[in-house]
Amino acid sequence: MLTSDPAGGPAGAVPDPAVAAEPSAVPAVGVAALIRQRLGECSPAERRVARALLAAYPAAGLGTVAALAERAEVSAPTVLRLLSRLGFGGYPEFQRALRDELTERETSPLTAYRAAERTGDPPADALARAAARLPEAVARTLVDLPQGELDAAARLLADQQLRVTAAGGRFSGLLAHYLVLHLMQVRGGSRLLPISPVERTDMLVDVGRRDVVALFDFRRYEEPTLALAREVTARGARVVLFTDRWMSPVAGLAEVVLPGRAESPSLYDSFVPALALVETVVAAVIDRLGPIAGTRLKAMEQAQQEFHVG
Repeated sequence: MLTSDPAGGPAGAVPDPAVAAEPSAVPAVGVAALIRQRLGECSPAERRVARALLAAYPAAGLGTVAALAERAEVSAPTVLRLLSRLGFGGYPEFQRALRDELTERETSPLTAYRAAERTGDPPADALARAAARLPEAVARTLVDLPQGELDAAARLLADQQLRVTAAGGRFSGLLAHYLVLHLMQVRGGSRLLPISPVERTDMLVDVGRRDVVALFDFRRYEEPTLALAREVTARGARVVLFTDRWMSPVAGLAEVVLPGRAESPSLYDSFVPALALVETVVAAVIDRLGPIAGTRLKAMEQAQQEFHVG
C-alpha cells in the first residue's frame, strides 16, 4: 500500500515530475525560496510585496496585480519591479511558475506511480537511479542554501538563553528527533514535541519569547503544523523551518527557512538532502558554541557513566 507523510510528502516518480515541471524562468529552489534569497536586495516597498507574498503563499500571487498591490499597500508598478528583480518577464510568467509549483506540490506516491505506469517504460535500476539523483540533490541543496539563513539558524539554535522545541510529521518527525538528539549533546535545553495531547499541551503552554521552534514540513503540507507555527509565533517564539523547495506555508511565519531538494530514486520524496541540511546546521551550531560544546559533551559522557545509561 502506498502512503504519504502529510508533513514529509511523496516523491517525484520515475520519470521525476518534479524535475519535468520546473519553470525555466525560476531557479530550482522555487519561487518562495527565490523571494527569500533576494529579499536583502529589495527596496522597502518591494520588501512589502515580498512579505505579502510569503505570508499567504502561493495564493497571494494567484490573483491580480492590483489585488497583490493592495494587499502589500504599494503600487502595481512596485509589484512588477519586484518580479523583474526576481527574473520574471512579467506577471503572467510569474503566475505560470506558481501554478507549476502547485502541481508539483500536490504530487503523491499514487499519482507518481500512475505517471510511471503511463510511460510504459521499465524503470532504471534502483541503484543507478540513486547514484544519479541523490548526490546531485544534496549538492544542489547545499549550493542553493543562503549563507545568511544558515547563520541565522545557527545563531538561534546555539543561544543557550533560548529553549529549543522541534516537531515534524509522520516521517519528517524522524529528522526533528535527529536534530534534538544532537542539540541535547552539545547545548542542552532541547526537546522533541510529543504526540500525546496532554504532554504536548504541557510542553506548549509556556512557549514564549525565550523559545525557538524548529519545524519540519514537507509536501504535502500539514495544516496542524501551520496552526502550531501561528500559535507559537503569536506568543513571541521564533520558528526555524526545514522544508522543501516548494516551501511550506509556514515559511511566511518563520524567521529562518532552510529549503532542500527532494529528488529520489523511489516514489517518495527523499529526506537525504534534508538530513544533509540538519547535519550542516548542527555543524554550524557546534562552530558557534565553540568550547561550550566540548564542555557539554564531556558532562554528558560523565553523566552517562554515573547513571549507568547504556
